[in-house]
Amino acid sequence: MGTQFHDPNPRDTPDSAPVGGVPPGETPPGEGSTGAETGPRDQQTRGWAKGPVIILAILVALCAAFFIAYAVIVAV
Repeated sequence: MGTQFHDPNPRDTPDSAPVGGVPPGETPPGEGSTGAETGPRDQQTRGWAKGPVIILAILVALCAAFFIAYAVIVAV
């Protein structure tokens, strides 16, 4: 607990530039973290499946039938 760690003095550190930087060639060049194509490509389909479209069409037809029947009953 009583031990304190200090930053090293850049003048005493071996292989350092005079101002405290790192000389060229000492570190590898930076590179991008991800490329253009990373991972497998998905085979995605477009559009809806047949099941949801059929269910939606049935619901629309039932709603239309309800309002038509309501309009006929109110008009009589």
